Amino acid sequence: MFLNNRKKGEEGENLAKDYLKKLGYKILDTNWHYSKFCELDIVAKTKDILVFVEVKYRTNSACGTPFEAVNSSKLKNLKTAITAYLQTTNEKFKSYRLDVIGIVGKDNPQIEHLKNVEC
Repeated sequence: MFLNNRKKGEEGENLAKDYLKKLGYKILDTNWHYSKFCELDIVAKTKDILVFVEVKYRTNSACGTPFEAVNSSKLKNLKTAITAYLQTTNEKFKSYRLDVIGIVGKDNPQIEHLKNVEC
């Protein structure tokens, strides 16, 4: 089951990366780990804004929407990882934000992109 979830996660992240690239984002990093509980799925930039992207992928909505999985605990962990990432990068950015990309469906996936999510 773990490998299946890992594979689905990779599929979702690949879909999200392709989506972001089509919008003109430059992918800087993927699966950046700060700790066991703090991982950044995608780190990208658009213009001079650093964008941290959490990706949630579901083959269907039977167990809830992708956005329902981004709870207060997840946001707290993301904030910790973002802070750590900002301390390790030498690049300067005008600003940064957290986005969440939710993807539902296997054959014809629907992508929803929430920008500037509060954490």
